[in-house]
Amino acid sequence: MKLSSKELYQMAKDYFMIIVGLFIYAFGLTAFLLPEKVVMGGMAGVGSLIYYLCGFPVGYSVFIINAALLAMAYKGVGRKFVIRTIFATFAMSFLINILQPHFTQPFIEGQPFVNIILGSVLCGLGVGIVFINNGSTGGTDIIAAMINRKRDISVGRTMLYCDLLIISSSYFLFHSVDKIVYGLIILVIVSNMADLVINSNRRSVQFTIFSKKYDKIADAINSQINRGVTVVDGMGWYSKEPMKVLLVLAKQNESVTIFRIIKSIDPDAFISQAKVAGVYGQGFDKIKIS
Repeated sequence: MKLSSKELYQMAKDYFMIIVGLFIYAFGLTAFLLPEKVVMGGMAGVGSLIYYLCGFPVGYSVFIINAALLAMAYKGVGRKFVIRTIFATFAMSFLINILQPHFTQPFIEGQPFVNIILGSVLCGLGVGIVFINNGSTGGTDIIAAMINRKRDISVGRTMLYCDLLIISSSYFLFHSVDKIVYGLIILVIVSNMADLVINSNRRSVQFTIFSKKYDKIADAINSQINRGVTVVDGMGWYSKEPMKVLLVLAKQNESVTIFRIIKSIDPDAFISQAKVAGVYGQGFDKIKIS
């Protein structure tokens, strides 16, 4: 199937951002977490356990385990997601193998808690960037993505439940409750950071606009940012005059453009802006039900 230039650009952008996210993830893991000998969740956690147990490189373990999960992912999330997961699996394994030999000691020596916090933030940031660009870091991310595409359950929360067992199993290796506590801290920070990045890309706002030049504002919003506008009949109770009210749903990052459009047409317009918990339908998120 022949792709348009726009589709090729979007694909190239997605793959580039997936690499950026994976590099951030691999750097957080190898520079901050692995030297502290703390097990995190996901297949990276399983790879860490294997590394601490027998010295087998984490990158190779992650690749082997993820390869076994791809068949399941193909049926659950489709060919496109699996192709990007294969790409991400190769890239992540390569990056971990390249970076790990350079960080034999903790990035900040003598500060294990600081290393854990910084490593967790970087890993969560990396996972979030990968997910919003339709990729996956593999492992429990694949399971989380399959559930997220079927139901409105956050990716971070799904990963949290899937990874508890992996972290708890580190006790049998280190016999240390402290390591489990650190692992749980990592898990909570990574999952919440991933949710923060993913949801920031989906945040929406609702505008209520009162203006005598409502028709020009509506036309400009339609043409310049390709957003729908609903015109509602209203009445100003103070003036007792009929008026038109515009309702607009848009992405949060489009707010500044909408304000500029309104100001350029009617600087005296009365506007209210409110955050909305979720917007579903054309141009926004799809409704996901079982």
